[in-house]
Amino acid sequence: MNTQSGDWRASLDDVDARLIDEYQSGFPVTADPFEVVGDDLGVTAAEAFERVTHLRESGVFRRFGPVLNPPVIGSSTLAAVKAPEDRFDEVAGVINGYRQVNHNYRREHEWNMWFVVTAGSRETRDRILTEIEERTGCAVLNLPMLTDYYIDLEFPVVNSDRFARESLESTEVAATRISESARGDLTPFEGDLLLAIQDGFPLSETPYRDLAADLSVEVEDVLAAIERLGENGCIKRIGCIVNHVVTGFSNNCMVVWNVPDDELDERGLAVGELPYVTLCYHRPRRPEHDWSYNLFTMIHGREAEAVDEKVDELASEYLPFEHERLYSTETLKQTGAQYDELV
Repeated sequence: MNTQSGDWRASLDDVDARLIDEYQSGFPVTADPFEVVGDDLGVTAAEAFERVTHLRESGVFRRFGPVLNPPVIGSSTLAAVKAPEDRFDEVAGVINGYRQVNHNYRREHEWNMWFVVTAGSRETRDRILTEIEERTGCAVLNLPMLTDYYIDLEFPVVNSDRFARESLESTEVAATRISESARGDLTPFEGDLLLAIQDGFPLSETPYRDLAADLSVEVEDVLAAIERLGENGCIKRIGCIVNHVVTGFSNNCMVVWNVPDDELDERGLAVGELPYVTLCYHRPRRPEHDWSYNLFTMIHGREAEAVDEKVDELASEYLPFEHERLYSTETLKQTGAQYDELV
């Protein structure tokens, strides 16, 4: 399978297509999960596992396992710096050197390097931001999430959609307030388990049994803890995490909007419900850094023109306010959330 070409779907059969589009979430939490997946797909457990392994090795899947929810587990923030072009790689090297930095992108803007810091506590998060300022000599724009209207990068990719979720009509939204000082109230075992799965599940037919063996507990303990972590929001979903760039959704634009504060929730909920908006959330203004924007949206597409069309639609029909378009031009780092300690 040539996943870097436009014909990456040509070698997929219906079983692969269902694995990719239907198992981005909802992966069974049971001792022998591939038995359940195989039954659903009409293949053996061994074949279902082999197909997941192949799709992982070919790059269609980035990871296999949980998507953690950093704002619930601990404290995270979106941050940016103005990296001088002659020191850009040096600054990126410093920032990417932190395990707690799990995403970093170059964007077309004066603030040209955007990264996410995820930590078990606000104290650790803020210490890292201070160290980055001191080590790079660049002021850090610290923009923690204050309200989550809609965040989900789960969407069908085995199609010819020009932008994410083109074939869907709407999505479910809610205005969820986020605390910068959140802690997951984890037991020591739950903390150990999250650290063990933050890079994904063991790629085997029996991932939960393997985790139990590694942690010296019974598989029932692992299953029960994962169920609890899903119910309390520490785990957002469990499944095969798709590489959207490999599957063709390589164009994305983060748009920042200056929305009147008294209209923020109304506008955020209306925009978050649009299927082509993959992320929508409220972050603080920072007047000390001449940053006046408080609503962030993200759109993913296969075609840059399609992304531009949807941003134009947002600006004309839903958000008639001052805004800027920050196009991603280079991925500097991309992993799942990473923690050194949780309890």
